[in-house]
Amino acid sequence: ARGEGALSLRSFEPEFVRTPPPVLPVSQSELIWLNPEYAPPLLWDSNMCEDTSRGAEIRELMAKAFRGPLVPAQQQQVLAELEADSKLVYHCSLTPQRLPDLVENNPMIAIECLLKLMPSNQITEYLSALVSMDMSLHSMEVVNRLTTAVDLPTEFIHLYISNCISSCENIKDKYMQNRLVRLVCVFLQSLIRNKIINVQDLFIEVQAFCIEFSRIREANGLFRLLKTMEH
Repeated sequence: ARGEGALSLRSFEPEFVRTPPPVLPVSQSELIWLNPEYAPPLLWDSNMCEDTSRGAEIRELMAKAFRGPLVPAQQQQVLAELEADSKLVYHCSLTPQRLPDLVENNPMIAIECLLKLMPSNQITEYLSALVSMDMSLHSMEVVNRLTTAVDLPTEFIHLYISNCISSCENIKDKYMQNRLVRLVCVFLQSLIRNKIINVQDLFIEVQAFCIEFSRIREANGLFRLLKTMEH
């Protein structure tokens, strides 16, 4: 009887009705429990532990390049680093506002930086800064190298040529004027002979420039070149 009682208590105990508790309303300060069906993968920053000393060194050299010419060893170091990692150009403190300083002090570095920036959607701002700066031998050197390396927008080249012609006309110093006119004439002849510009698009403006400065030998040479292209 004792065994039967123990058996009945263990196996046939009565069931008690246990209703689920009601769901309490969520208060404003309480977090709502979420059960997301999709767990996104973790995103790792692979550059987190990279050595940034090289970028810091380039930024330091570029800061010097904005202020004055670099020595040849420093210039070659910057060019080599930009060639090895084209993304460095986005982290060297170069902005459109600082481009004219770089062009005047270190044109070779400016050329390399602009070539690396060509795929960027900001290249128009850099080209506009180049067009707007005062005309000089270094700015023409930069533009000339760019025209032979990549296809620049036609409107940019035309605007730069117009700026060069206007600068020559407005300068007061006769010696500097003659020097700049010679530079512009050589620059235009290079563009025409390399078929980078269509001379017919600027024929009237360039012809008037040659006539105004006909006392200069290079202007006469450019004028003769225009006449040969006319026929």
